[in-house]
Amino acid sequence: MSFEKILIANRGEIACRVIHTAQSLGYRTVAVYSEPDAGARHVLMADEAVCIGPAQAAASYLNVEALLEACRKTGADAVHPGYGFLSENAGFARACKDAGITFIGPDEDAIHLMGSKRLSKIAMIEAGVPCIPGYEGEDQSDATLLKEAERIGLPLMIKASAGGGGRGMRVVTDASEIPAQLKSARQEAASAFGSDELILERAVMEPRHVEIQVFGDRHGNVIHLGERDCSVQRRHQKVVEEAPSPVVSEALRQQMGEAAVNAAKACNYVGAGTVEFLLAPNGEFYFLEMNTRLQVEHPVTELVTGQDLVAWQIKVARGEALPLSQEQVTLTGHAMEVRLYAEDPAQNYMPQTGPVLQWQPARGDGVRIDHGLVEGQEIGSHYDPMLAKIIAWGDTRDDARRRLIRAVEDTGLMGVKDNRRYLAAILRHPVFANGEATTAFIGNDFASDTSLSDTAVPDSLWALAALLLSRQHKAHPALAGWHSSSVGQQPLQLGCQGEEKAVSLHYQGDRVDVTLGDTTLCLAETASGRISVDGISRDYQIYQHEGQLWLTFMGHTACFEDRTHVAVGGAEQAGSGQIRAPMDGAIVEVLVQAGDTVSKGQVLVTLEAMKMEHSLKADCDGVVESLSLKAGDQVKRQQILVNLTATDSASAIA
Repeated sequence: MSFEKILIANRGEIACRVIHTAQSLGYRTVAVYSEPDAGARHVLMADEAVCIGPAQAAASYLNVEALLEACRKTGADAVHPGYGFLSENAGFARACKDAGITFIGPDEDAIHLMGSKRLSKIAMIEAGVPCIPGYEGEDQSDATLLKEAERIGLPLMIKASAGGGGRGMRVVTDASEIPAQLKSARQEAASAFGSDELILERAVMEPRHVEIQVFGDRHGNVIHLGERDCSVQRRHQKVVEEAPSPVVSEALRQQMGEAAVNAAKACNYVGAGTVEFLLAPNGEFYFLEMNTRLQVEHPVTELVTGQDLVAWQIKVARGEALPLSQEQVTLTGHAMEVRLYAEDPAQNYMPQTGPVLQWQPARGDGVRIDHGLVEGQEIGSHYDPMLAKIIAWGDTRDDARRRLIRAVEDTGLMGVKDNRRYLAAILRHPVFANGEATTAFIGNDFASDTSLSDTAVPDSLWALAALLLSRQHKAHPALAGWHSSSVGQQPLQLGCQGEEKAVSLHYQGDRVDVTLGDTTLCLAETASGRISVDGISRDYQIYQHEGQLWLTFMGHTACFEDRTHVAVGGAEQAGSGQIRAPMDGAIVEVLVQAGDTVSKGQVLVTLEAMKMEHSLKADCDGVVESLSLKAGDQVKRQQILVNLTATDSASAIA
């Protein structure tokens, strides 16, 4: 199967990743993009680019006809689907084939089979792959499911047969909850995947999540390239991935590898796939599912095997045999990956939107950053909030872990909140450092970590921000020459993360004493341009944008405003009654109407953004003064959605 031009039916970092390898192999590449992605990095990297529709994924990246038309327009004779979107859509694979376009992935029959947890489990049982005892029958009546749940026993796992990502999934530990949880799982599965089909399994508590990378070709060869440990998860979404697993011995690797190869052979698998297992504390492992695409975490396998898996995909798609036999696969060193998200872990992982003002990926030995970012782009609410993947390799697991911590903290991102501090805290946690993290790690061992709460911005950042903002009349704030232009004491009022502080700067020759309440810090600039705080010099990064100063210093990033000249009472205070959209999104439900009396904390509006629903609550007791919303409306970040007239205790008594 010969082809010359590859269209990448995706966006973001995976589109950039595929384009890089495709171009290195001499192929011309075509990017597709939605209207808000017109200036995205993958569009700039590709040889050609075609707009395929508006922001909504259903009208663009999930629009099969628009993608096929882009192939026809550009002469693209192959399609790489990346991951997500249409990558595991059997209908899309068939449509490409019918149009004479090579689909760089498995055949539609394998995608269809493995896309159903029920059908795939039946096939795996027949192939002799270890599976968790449960029920995967065709009879989906409530009576049968209740009877089978009683037979399986507790703890019970209820799963949607279609889809993944934790949706339609319930763990039941109380038998009285089974009927309600079956109903809830059915409804969520039908809404998310268009199918309410369920399977039941005995829940494996606190397992490791270990997956095997498999590859097949059209010459009958199927091999595996070792395992990845993806146990650190939240809400069934992976946070940290590593290869090899710290708990898998060579003997266990061989057993799991053979099981994964048998799973692939059972569906005549071609291309890259991942067979996922649950590894129980007693060492037994069970088939979970098979992903019929390249995984987000494939770079850790690439780093320990020295192979380019996208190049393998392309070679297999053009009919070549696998580049290596099983005996030739070797694992060297250790690799770890974390996912950089535009989210706020301290606010229940709420996705964040905003501009990418500054982006500086970390560099260093053994460090790799896969991303799709360009400075100036807007992170919107229509797509997954993953911005980049930060990956590190080392001779040992601890070498890789240390490098990854440094890479996370040295990666510069300003303009939108992200999860870097959270990721670094996970990597430093003793349970993870010791290789003991299970799927219960974040919910148990990590549940009280300070990165999951709003922590105070360190005084050192306030002090440096005060110094820089006192110089904001300069185009590029700097400390050089401060002592010659400012003498004596200078008061400032700064705002950051909803907090305000009075700061006093006292210039004394070549240093500045900055006082915040009872604390005084001595700041000076070194000859190298670093900032010294109380005798310790460090690098810092700044970016000024629309009256705001973004500052990264000592492992923290914060945004400051100079509020010295803001009139008293001019700032909007917490409890103002103005309920704003925290990000761009779509209104799912409006729960109040004008004239309603509401209580502080009451849910007023439900907003959907970045594949999640967010409840917007009243910030005070009051009466709904005005709102002009209905389900389906698109709203912008910081748009006022509901106005409340606050009621105080006196008026309430009257």
